[in-house]
Amino acid sequence: MRRPHISSKLRAKIAEVSRYRCGYCLMQQIATNWLLEVEHIIPTAAGGTDDEENLWLSCMACNRYKGTQVKARDPSTGRLVRLFNPRYQKWIRHFYWSCDGTEIIGLTACGRATVKALKLNNEFAKQARAIWREAGIHPPKD
Repeated sequence: MRRPHISSKLRAKIAEVSRYRCGYCLMQQIATNWLLEVEHIIPTAAGGTDDEENLWLSCMACNRYKGTQVKARDPSTGRLVRLFNPRYQKWIRHFYWSCDGTEIIGLTACGRATVKALKLNNEFAKQARAIWREAGIHPPKD
C-alpha cells in the first residue's frame, strides 16, 4: 500500500484547522509525545483522495482502529451508518463527555457507531483522559 506524501505546508494547515487535536477523540497534540497523524476521512482504499477536503488530524489509536472503515453498525439500532466526519460534522452534535470526562458518549447513530468502531473508550484512553483531566488539559474547553 502506498503512503501518500502530505506536504509540510498542508500538514500545518490541517493541524491548525483541526485545532491541533484528533477529530474523533479530541486528544490534543500537547497531551502526547508523538505527532498526531493526517488521516484520510474516506480511506484511499475505499476510494478517498489525497485532497485537503478528505484529510484531518487523528491520533494514532483512532486512525488505526478506523482503518479502512467508512461505516459501522449503531449498537443501539443495528443500522449500518456512516462514521463521523470531523471535517464536516460538529463533534458536539454527535458526542458528549461522561461526567468525569473519561468516556465519550454517542448521541446519534453516527456517534454511537463511531465510538464503538474506533474504540474511543478503550481502557488506555480512559486512563489517559483521567490523567489529562487532573493536569487541567481535558476535556477541551470548546
